[in-house]
Amino acid sequence: MNPTIEITDLRQSYGGRPVLDGITLGIEGGVFALLGPNGAGKTTLVSILSTLLRPDSGSARILGHDVVREAATVRRLIGTTGQYASIDEALTGRENLVMIARLLGLGARRAKQRADELLGSFELEDAADRRVGGYSGGMRRRVDLAASLVLPPAVLFLDEPTTGLDPASRSRLWADVAQLAADGCCVFMTTQMLDEAEALADRVAILQDGAIVADGTVAELTGLVGEETAVLVGRDGEAVRTLDVPSSAGGLAAALAGLDPAERGLRVELRRPTLDDAFIALTRRDHRLDLTGAAA
Repeated sequence: MNPTIEITDLRQSYGGRPVLDGITLGIEGGVFALLGPNGAGKTTLVSILSTLLRPDSGSARILGHDVVREAATVRRLIGTTGQYASIDEALTGRENLVMIARLLGLGARRAKQRADELLGSFELEDAADRRVGGYSGGMRRRVDLAASLVLPPAVLFLDEPTTGLDPASRSRLWADVAQLAADGCCVFMTTQMLDEAEALADRVAILQDGAIVADGTVAELTGLVGEETAVLVGRDGEAVRTLDVPSSAGGLAAALAGLDPAERGLRVELRRPTLDDAFIALTRRDHRLDLTGAAA
């Protein structure tokens, strides 16, 4: 069976500078997170996949349909939400959703019905008839996300969806994304927030200088940069130092026996590398890695 999203040797340059340098990926479903620093090419890739930008070379398919040659078909299969809410602030939440539904071809009665369904799903009923200009940032993002679901998409592209949101609004949007994936939508998200990818993504790829430098599950990527380490933790929960634990069977016991007297009252924790650790390590390296850690 073909992947939901299939990308083959995709290339794009601006002013002679490669932004995407031969991207090849196959994405089956669930939540896929694309990580990368500013300027890595994340938004360019999303723009190509959502038919907004024509690549210089290579190909991309959504459910088997070429994003260039079959752009109209692809647009009917996808939903998109950019880095900033694109709804009309002069209209109410309900009016925004009805307008988008009408533009997508729904009749007047069905457009109002669909707007009400989405307002309920995103718990926006109480604000439905208020102008969006008076909404909080989190509410605007939820209306924007609702707008991308007026016609339920097979694939939803989210380009840094929680930019500028407070922690409570981020958590709410995370729950919405997780539910969409559970309902069968393939979610392709870009983010610079590693805790977001760690919480939501079934699979993560890291894009740097236009190339994929690592690709796998969170566990696979963190495994590339090391195993569990023993850490001395102070009363405030902050790490004091990492213990040098010999690899012998009694290594941890030997390390604890060698502690300074002032350290013997501290707590010892076993900590695994985080996605933050993996991201920093992998983007600092000059060579690409496969999931065995060998140079590619």
